Amino acid sequence: MLLVPLAACATTTPPAVTGAAPSANPPAGMQYLYGSGEGAAISVQAWNALLAYAAVTVKARPANSVVLAEGASLAAPSFEPCGDKPFAAVFDVDETVMLNTGFEYHDAKTGKGYNPADWDAWEKTGEGAVGPVPGADRGVAALRALGVTVIFNTNRSAANADATVRAIRAAGLGEAVHGQTLYLQGDDNTGGMKDARRWRISDSYCVIAMGGDQLGDFSDLFNVGKPAPGPRRAMTMQAPVAGLWGNGWFVLPNPVYGSGLVGGYDDVFPMDKRWELPANGAGK
Repeated sequence: MLLVPLAACATTTPPAVTGAAPSANPPAGMQYLYGSGEGAAISVQAWNALLAYAAVTVKARPANSVVLAEGASLAAPSFEPCGDKPFAAVFDVDETVMLNTGFEYHDAKTGKGYNPADWDAWEKTGEGAVGPVPGADRGVAALRALGVTVIFNTNRSAANADATVRAIRAAGLGEAVHGQTLYLQGDDNTGGMKDARRWRISDSYCVIAMGGDQLGDFSDLFNVGKPAPGPRRAMTMQAPVAGLWGNGWFVLPNPVYGSGLVGGYDDVFPMDKRWELPANGAGK
């Protein structure tokens, strides 16, 4: 089944996956993320790296947080100052700390794809069918033990804040308080953009780590002007941004939905990296 990337939790709307008819098995991305040992291992690996980084950073007392300051650019980044503010780590929710396993089952079985009504119903009633991203429950508990406040910054709806608090608790991630340790779409007038919420958090905290499954979980600048896949990919690999991955910014795998699942052949396969089977048996 073809995975059709619609808007994702880190951009403007909640998760989306497919719009094709259901097949006998779940889509490959769902098999990987929700079922495979490899998917679990890479998530635990990310959380282990984050915890090691956080333990060192707390002792070092950094001068700056890992939140880009207002007016900064990816080419010339500057960061929110820490001062003597308490430490925090900021995370997206969906497929970063919490797996929406029940919703993705519904999507795979029906083949309906994302629609606002179904997602709204899931936000309100899905707490019994969620679970932690592998490593996340242990990770958030360990961060709190280090004295780091865990804050969730998600594009789930502010209208469903109480239900999201229940879902976070049901996933084994502890308590969240809307407006204090939980920020949602609708808390301000910027829609699905998250920078304004990050700046608000940085007013009170020294943010030493951020985690997400989409680039917008780290900066809205990655999505300005809706860049094509090639230039957007290049943004992540150029200095100084490249030095932040695993060094304050931590990415969790999500091959199921989101801003990364775009691009045609020319976007994904450069002309100088293409191969076809040689004609006339050449190479035998």
